[in-house]
Amino acid sequence: MYTFRQLYRFPELALGTLLALITCSPLIFAQTPTIPTPAEPKIAIVLNSAEASVSLIDMQTRKVIKTTPVGKEPHHLMLTPDQKTLLIANAAGNDVQLMNPVNGELLGKIPEIIDPYQIGYSPNHKWFIANGNRLDRVDIYAADGANLKLAKSIKLAKTPSHIAYTSDSKTAFITLQDSSELAAIDLATQTVIWKMPTGNTPAGLWMTPGDQYLLVGITGEDNVQVIDWKNRKEVKRIFTGKGAHNFRPLGDKKHVFLSNRVAATISLLNMQTLEKEGDITGLPSGPDDMEITPDGKTMWVTFRFAKKVGVIDIPSMKLIATIPVGKSPHGVFFTPRAAWE
Repeated sequence: MYTFRQLYRFPELALGTLLALITCSPLIFAQTPTIPTPAEPKIAIVLNSAEASVSLIDMQTRKVIKTTPVGKEPHHLMLTPDQKTLLIANAAGNDVQLMNPVNGELLGKIPEIIDPYQIGYSPNHKWFIANGNRLDRVDIYAADGANLKLAKSIKLAKTPSHIAYTSDSKTAFITLQDSSELAAIDLATQTVIWKMPTGNTPAGLWMTPGDQYLLVGITGEDNVQVIDWKNRKEVKRIFTGKGAHNFRPLGDKKHVFLSNRVAATISLLNMQTLEKEGDITGLPSGPDDMEITPDGKTMWVTFRFAKKVGVIDIPSMKLIATIPVGKSPHGVFFTPRAAWE
């Protein structure tokens, strides 16, 4: 049984009580304080993967106001379905930290989550996946709100990386970086239903509207592979730049950004025409994860090789500021933010 560990002793009147332990639920989260979400994001949260820390950035002054230690190799993060708790997956620390998504306050952690590299809830919030990038495994949890119960651990070689889902939450797709494959998992039975070859070192995944195509960032090459997943065949390649890696939708249900790690560019792709519309150039090395302000005008991006976070003006497609952070910055988050669609 996994038990939530409280990091601080919170005043009862200020934050309420912890959820009671429920014996049938292996993972229990803390009840988080009610802090209103601001109209505009105030603090950007950046994971420093090689420093086991999180940088908190004042988005107005664009300065780091605090660096907080967390578990080893924090790579990716995600909100719980109720939008109250930010989950930070510590791959080498074998746990998940819980953070207040508005002010960056650490709330506690869930221990013994093994090798959580990439994490994600299914669209219906009934399933939660943690990819074990280092240990070649995919752990599938049945989710009931914030309570998770391990349904099955699947060996899936080699190097499970990113996740995408069908909109009906029946199927999950996993890129396998070091075997250059794409796997499909039936969530109801927790079984691998097929695998197919991809380009060299697939990473980021994105499903186009209507579940029509899967977009795969081919990090070992210079393109996005468009896959008709229902027929398991490649439709085309969209050439973007070397090290094509990860996606962030603009929020208009038409465009998606793609970071090119090696080329140090970010491409804007049209999901309807399956064409590249432009590139953001002149960037520091290693652009990776991205987040967009709720007005759709500004994008924040981590530069893993440069130890910086950048601020990009979307209308002009220009870098307007950089902020030094820790080593190998990876995930970035703030709330509110543009829609992920």
